[in-house]
Amino acid sequence: MTCCGLCQYETNKLVRIQSVRLGSLKWSLNGAILLFICLLMLWNRKYQQFDLVVSSVTTKVKGVAQIQLPEVGEQVWDVVDYSGPGQEKNSFFVMTNVLVTQGQKQGKCAEVPSSGKLCVSDKDCQKGASGQQSNGVQTGSCVKFGILKKTCEVSAWCPIEARQHLPRPALLAAAENFTVLIKNNIRFPAFNFTRRNILPWMNDSYLKSCRRRTDSLCPIFRLGDVVREAGESFTNMSVEGGVIGIQIKWDCNLDYLRQHCLPRYSFRRLDEKESNKTLYPGLNFRFAKYNLVNGVEQRTLYKAFGIRFDVMVFGQAGKFSFIYLIIYIGSTLSYYALTTLLLDWLIGTSCYSAEVGQNYSERKVESVLDKEQCILCVSYVDEDNLRMVKKSKKKILQEVKPISVQPRKEDTGHMQVALCLLQPRADGTDTLQPLWPNVRPGVRPAWCSCGCCAPCAQPHEELCCRRTDGACITSSPVFEQLVVQRPLLEAVLLYQDPLSSGGDGIRTASLRHCAYRQYISWRFGTLPAEANAVVPSCCVRRIREEYPSPQGHYGGFTPTSSFKQGKDD
Repeated sequence: MTCCGLCQYETNKLVRIQSVRLGSLKWSLNGAILLFICLLMLWNRKYQQFDLVVSSVTTKVKGVAQIQLPEVGEQVWDVVDYSGPGQEKNSFFVMTNVLVTQGQKQGKCAEVPSSGKLCVSDKDCQKGASGQQSNGVQTGSCVKFGILKKTCEVSAWCPIEARQHLPRPALLAAAENFTVLIKNNIRFPAFNFTRRNILPWMNDSYLKSCRRRTDSLCPIFRLGDVVREAGESFTNMSVEGGVIGIQIKWDCNLDYLRQHCLPRYSFRRLDEKESNKTLYPGLNFRFAKYNLVNGVEQRTLYKAFGIRFDVMVFGQAGKFSFIYLIIYIGSTLSYYALTTLLLDWLIGTSCYSAEVGQNYSERKVESVLDKEQCILCVSYVDEDNLRMVKKSKKKILQEVKPISVQPRKEDTGHMQVALCLLQPRADGTDTLQPLWPNVRPGVRPAWCSCGCCAPCAQPHEELCCRRTDGACITSSPVFEQLVVQRPLLEAVLLYQDPLSSGGDGIRTASLRHCAYRQYISWRFGTLPAEANAVVPSCCVRRIREEYPSPQGHYGGFTPTSSFKQGKDD
């Protein structure tokens, strides 16, 4: 009873090469790969489970400066004045320069001239029109702006903000000495771990005296130092403003003491700093302060320039996980295939012995061909090479063009037998017999060149021993001695099966099959992989005459991938 596929197990075939050089190279490569895997695991902490940080940030800016505003005079500004009307999440703004337009109130006045806003008459002004660059709504009148220019009159906050050049140096350059306290609270949900950048040992006296320049863990930063560590000049940046990023990185290894989980600060500029390369350089916005004068609402308009500081928190925490360690080990096992690939390449190239490489390739690779596309091997007595041809159902084998030609590899065992049999006898007579006649009676097929072939039933059996006209190989005394001589064949069979016994019919069939094998070993030598040797028709005819089937039935040649030769009869 045959077992179904569920009861079978298949495994890969291995080829073991006994070589000190290859063995040493293999273990050296494996050791190098193991070292690389271990270093990578320790460096990237691949044995840990990681969780990303969840964070909240609050800031508190401190500093006071005295500035000289045009048309206003000296003023003292504190954090309420220079921090702007509001702060975005995880960021704060510090004003460094300002343009002030005082005494604005609702009314009608000439539009500030700019490209496309000059007029000649009232026809150039459209009542009720306004644009993105307009400061108000047009009234339809063209009025004087100064002495030489005319612009459309608008209903707006008058007087309209005039285009002015920014003060250099910045009015609030003293903001360089302002400080900011950054409070950052983090959490790693997967490990239920919380932390803040104001560490437990930091008391009130420490926070009043510490500065980032001398203490890397201090959460109080001088704005000038922040800009300087970002690679910028506070004096230049304060004129038009910009954006600075404060990066807080938490990289925590929770396998060690949790006190070692500390923040690391870094700084960089986030906006384009060169004014001549950007259309709207720096950072600015407008805000106003309103008041009543004699019952009329007025306002003071401020165009504020400054630096926005964005606090960005990122990081991860890792903790040992047996599952992640097993996953990492499993994913790195494939690296050891590099050793096999390298050694296979080394053996297959000229860097190593060509003989060892060929022997290794033959033992490792076993090709299985489709029976319909079977490769037949043909050997002619008037050629030194072997021809590899594809089996054809319509075309006779003698006329099929070869797909490749390979040199014949001698079978050293047969060569020794041949030399032994061809030695002169002890009585001085030669063992060689007279030649067989070149041509035998009967109809000669059109594809036959030796005159001894017989008609065949299958196209792949129609093969002669020669390519050109000449004597048949069966007429050679060597053919008699090596192929059809009965004592030799009986000795071969007895060697293969010392206890063989059977009837005459079986004995004759065994001798016939042995004769086919003798011819193949003689004329083909060591066959190429997955090639089926074809015995010429004349040789088949001669062997069958010598060892005929009692019933006269012969199976013919059948290619097979199981042996290095085809099956016959």
